[in-house]
Amino acid sequence: MGIALVLSQVFQNALYSRVKEEIVLKNGTDAFMAWENPPPPVYMQFYFFNVTNSDEVLKGDRPAVFEVGPYTYREFRPMERVSFSENGTRVSAVNPKSYVFDANMSIGPEDDLIRTVNIPAVTVMEMFKDKVIIRNIISALMKSKNEGLFMTRTVGEILWGYEDPLLKDLTRFEKTLDPHFGLFYKMNATDDGEYEFFTGKANYKDFARVAEWKGNSSLEWWSSDQCNMINGTNGASFHPIITKDESLFMFSSDLCRSIYAQYEKDLSVRGIPAYRFVPPSAVFANVSVNPANTGFCVPAGKCLASGLLNVSVCKQGAPIIMSSPHFYQADEKFVLDIFGMRPKKEYHETALDINPLTGILLRAAKRLQVNVYVEKIPVFSQTGNVQTLVFPVMYLNESVTIDEESAKKLRAVVTEGNVIVNIPFGLIGLGILLGVVFMVLMCWQRGPESTAAERQPLLSSS
Repeated sequence: MGIALVLSQVFQNALYSRVKEEIVLKNGTDAFMAWENPPPPVYMQFYFFNVTNSDEVLKGDRPAVFEVGPYTYREFRPMERVSFSENGTRVSAVNPKSYVFDANMSIGPEDDLIRTVNIPAVTVMEMFKDKVIIRNIISALMKSKNEGLFMTRTVGEILWGYEDPLLKDLTRFEKTLDPHFGLFYKMNATDDGEYEFFTGKANYKDFARVAEWKGNSSLEWWSSDQCNMINGTNGASFHPIITKDESLFMFSSDLCRSIYAQYEKDLSVRGIPAYRFVPPSAVFANVSVNPANTGFCVPAGKCLASGLLNVSVCKQGAPIIMSSPHFYQADEKFVLDIFGMRPKKEYHETALDINPLTGILLRAAKRLQVNVYVEKIPVFSQTGNVQTLVFPVMYLNESVTIDEESAKKLRAVVTEGNVIVNIPFGLIGLGILLGVVFMVLMCWQRGPESTAAERQPLLSSS
């Protein structure tokens, strides 16, 4: 019976059916409550690269930077304006994100000063270098305000925004410019529009997968608005019963693209078994290594080296290039160009730890670096003799680990699942044990009979 149950997988299929029924977004379920207001604390940590030799860089020397951080923020991301479709297969919501500074988990206050690339100045110089009249105005304004290729600003200003004097003056000539600049400007306590998710009712593999964003289907995102992911929310389509040979497909708000992760190894998170998934190097590889990435060359036909992604079209023309922290998995050239780059897998890799039975995310770390494309622009003396560089500004580590209360519930589910799945093997073990006992008893019973027979004489006295 045990062997028959193992081969037919009756108990395993029953367990999977139960998991599929539980992992559905509907009012009253644990899955819905965790989706609507995630209980585990999410932290956003920022690490800045402070430039130590800005004057020498302008003379053509190799830049030297040292890492400063983390500056940590607690991230709150509840689902709001939740509305289910009539048949219960879809649910719509907006997902505002708020960041609250956590001084206890930070190396210093938000008003710490950072010496870095003057991104507003670099942006306008790149945008208008071929327009004679306005470039002369820009150069004159920069000289009058003592603006150069580098700036010193506080952590809070670089992240959340400030009114830039150069941009403010230029708005008189170029109305499309915003006088404010910040890497996360207008991204605190805001949402980026309505999302529509699959609930998993029709197909468990669609659980929490994004179906539409601002009325566009997921297949139309790139063609309709290739910048929607830059200022959007993060998301991923995970489903119950994860296997090692499948890929997890995600989209990244900072990378402006869909990416995927592949199984790397087994591990345990708070006593719960997990599979680790990481994006393979091919995801960010140059087209010569991975031709499938041709579509991510922006503008078309202009492809960067492995490990880099040009997102300038998503940042109002600012020459922003994304990579992994310290150029991890990027072309070695970029590591060697900047003194202070020390890429390490355990610190700079994006990773997802998923429970294979339920598909629940146990731990995640999204790590991305913001860089600026810098080059000498002869018509602007402010660029000096700077080398052509992909200059690192900062990197982020957005991380979450399942909280203990949720882990306790999940451990109970996993334990129960293990018991159910192993019932057939228990029956097989019981059968083997009974067989051994039976053989022992048979031998024991045969023992006395054989001894009595051996005592009988071979020939009768009569």
